[in-house]
Amino acid sequence: MTSAAPVPATRSWAEEAEDRVLDAAVRLAPSLGWGRNLVERAAAEAGLSGADAGLLLPGGPRDLAALLSRRHDAAGRERLADVDPSTLKIRERIRRGVQARVEAAAADQEAVRRCTAWLALPHNLALALSLLWESADAIWRWAGDTATDENHYSKRAILSAVLATTIGVRFQRGVLAADEHLDAQIERVMRFEKWKAGRPKPSEIMTSIAAALGRMRYR
Repeated sequence: MTSAAPVPATRSWAEEAEDRVLDAAVRLAPSLGWGRNLVERAAAEAGLSGADAGLLLPGGPRDLAALLSRRHDAAGRERLADVDPSTLKIRERIRRGVQARVEAAAADQEAVRRCTAWLALPHNLALALSLLWESADAIWRWAGDTATDENHYSKRAILSAVLATTIGVRFQRGVLAADEHLDAQIERVMRFEKWKAGRPKPSEIMTSIAAALGRMRYR
């Protein structure tokens, strides 16, 4: 069962067309992989001309990867719509936020695998990191984070690694293993009062993210 994009009251041509193309891409990616061919086939299935597809997705598979990640960010927020984060301790807010985002990705697991394999290529790593950062930022904002100092960046960098590795575990070993991994990660790195002294180094965060992307790429 694939995830569905939230439907606003009024939508532009571009928004509707993006959803149609992305719906088609999610269906086609398991057999086509992630790349220019997928974009062309998905656009044709969505009823777009080549010119319209070029206007809508000038970056081709890069733009399509961003649409998929942002759809899952939105789906994660939808899963949290009935949760009042102010009633939860901060660690539980992060736990719930990550779980919601991971399950949104799992709804399109095979498409996400193909997209991740493409994002794991060296020339796409910057985009992968940018999209993970967006997802981590969305979770922190839902959790009520208002930090504007260096913690704003360190929180999102650490959560990017936690999210990437948790998605990898979810795809490889299932829900229970992913929850156990997430709890262990929260226990290890989400001790906010000790971040300045004990937070992972940037190189360690990058290594964790790269390893998670590699595991999702090669299963």
